[in-house]
Amino acid sequence: MTSPHTTARPGEARTARLQSALRQRGIDAMICMKPENSFYLSGFNPIIYSHPVVAILPAQGEPAVLVHALRDDHARTSAWVRDIRLYGSWSTKQTMGPNWLAALEEILRERGVLGGVIGVEEDFLSIARMRQFEKQFPKARFENISELVEHARYVKEPSEIANARIAAKLADRGMAAAIETLRSGASERDISLAAMAAMNRMWADEFPDIEVADFGSLEGGYHNGLSCWSLAGDRVAINTDNPTARKPQRGEIVLTLIWAVANGLHAENERSVAFGPIDAEKRRAYDAVLTIRERVQGLMRPGAACKDIFLAAKQHYIDLGYARNVPGRIGHGIGIGAHEHLSIDAQSDIVLEPGMILSFEPNLRIPPWGGLQHSDTVLITDGGFEFLTTTDRGFLQV
Repeated sequence: MTSPHTTARPGEARTARLQSALRQRGIDAMICMKPENSFYLSGFNPIIYSHPVVAILPAQGEPAVLVHALRDDHARTSAWVRDIRLYGSWSTKQTMGPNWLAALEEILRERGVLGGVIGVEEDFLSIARMRQFEKQFPKARFENISELVEHARYVKEPSEIANARIAAKLADRGMAAAIETLRSGASERDISLAAMAAMNRMWADEFPDIEVADFGSLEGGYHNGLSCWSLAGDRVAINTDNPTARKPQRGEIVLTLIWAVANGLHAENERSVAFGPIDAEKRRAYDAVLTIRERVQGLMRPGAACKDIFLAAKQHYIDLGYARNVPGRIGHGIGIGAHEHLSIDAQSDIVLEPGMILSFEPNLRIPPWGGLQHSDTVLITDGGFEFLTTTDRGFLQV
């Protein structure tokens, strides 16, 4: 993937941070195969992961990435890792052999860590994959590094923040189109199509060098991560569903949710819009969400614990008469993942730092009529926070 101009070599800062963490824990090298993590360690997203992509980071020395020969040209045009190795067979490509496990063994041998402590992603690897590793590397000892990589990804680098800003602009453009399309009483599907068309047009016109691909799996890929789904009335309680031909009725609240991605970094913009005048119950709930947002947002600053932010919000829910409707969280991390591990909830012990990006989404779900929320993408700054998404955060009605 391409990235904004930067004076430092892409990936240099994160490589140094992670290698320091590996040395502190006595880990000789780590292997990442989760698509988001292999991208984080290499800059390469093949989009379709039909063949394993393996990022290798030794505690000392240069990182490497092992890809199928089919992905060679793509990797060399987008990865910031210089050591790109090939396995498999494809046309005239010269590879390390047909087997990626054997190729990985050779790379670890070269780095002098074949019989050492190897970090692996226990939260991602299947039991079958772990058994392959244990059989291939019988002298190695394996340690879980899932949390280590998760925490490294919390604080974004300047180039990542720059890409998140672009994703937020795309999301804002999509939301503007969605709200305007709802004005005519369009269906969930038509609202979503209008938002995605607007984002794609902006991408083509204003960001021609930006990639909007998302991360795939062994069985598929996402060439375009500019997505939107709109839910009307009682369907808001579903939270995530393919938009349908259902048209909103006057007096309902329509929730439109947009995810956008720029060079692997995500932003989200979610808005609830009243379709015509709404009754007193819905308006009271809408005003409550806006009030909670206003009272809590100032707590988002360096040094604040996610748990404390949530508990403060919870008290406001109770004070406003919505003790039964307190959500499980009021925000989450955003970055390479549209939903990263960081969560603003009652259990989280994570403390906010400058450079973290998260959603801010106090919300209500009220059966039987549905619910509502505004969600913004927020950057934690040295002095507090900055909204990256800029759609009107007040009461919206068309």
